[in-house]
Amino acid sequence: MISRRRLIGSLAAGSGGLLLAGCDRLNASPRFRELLRGGEALTMRAQRLITDRGALAREYRPEDRSPVFRSNGTSMPSSAEYAAHMANGFADWRLRIDGLVARPLALSLAQIMAMPHRTQITRHDCVEGWSAIGQWTGVPLRLLLDIAGLREAARYIVFHCADDFPGARYYESIDLIDALHPQTIMAWGMNGARLPVPNGAPLRLRVERMLGYKHAKYVERIEAVASLAAIGGGRGGYWEDSNDYEWYAGI
Repeated sequence: MISRRRLIGSLAAGSGGLLLAGCDRLNASPRFRELLRGGEALTMRAQRLITDRGALAREYRPEDRSPVFRSNGTSMPSSAEYAAHMANGFADWRLRIDGLVARPLALSLAQIMAMPHRTQITRHDCVEGWSAIGQWTGVPLRLLLDIAGLREAARYIVFHCADDFPGARYYESIDLIDALHPQTIMAWGMNGARLPVPNGAPLRLRVERMLGYKHAKYVERIEAVASLAAIGGGRGGYWEDSNDYEWYAGI
């Protein structure tokens, strides 16, 4: 699978840059952008057809962990609310789970950490080209959704986050196939300690069959929805809305 930006970049590079202006014009064309989005849907269907989405991502040994795990994107949310939560160790912080659920929840970090958890050592692959191996501990997302009671109409899970970007609050989304995968967890621990702030404290998503930008940090609300059309720009995530990243980022 190749992103729209990589596709256009490779076309330009392959012709010594002569196609760059033409690619820019294509990029500005709504019809061309819609064609690429249709190709993304075809890629998702093909990959789902030929790969077992229940298969586990590779897990590593403790000695395989990277000495440094980069903090990509936001390393410190800028809101006064987040600063106050950080100052008291997130004691008053709550994770909201709502939308198409039978029992909306507001869970403290202590409650989440007391739930059955999973620890996994996996590789994080960033769309920018770097990788790192880290150890993550957290509650399976499936367990949280079971407690909340997904309604039949729910098709997607949206993660609303504390980090702000120009003109928008960060969010991401996945479908139920990936939400219910056994390695999809809401991680509160990293490398044997509490999750550091630069890596998404107090809670971040780990969805191990996806590229790194899907692993939302600073998650403060989980919403079950039937459609992504009315959320943000309607593409399913901040980078999908702003930079035309693919919504489906399966690996």
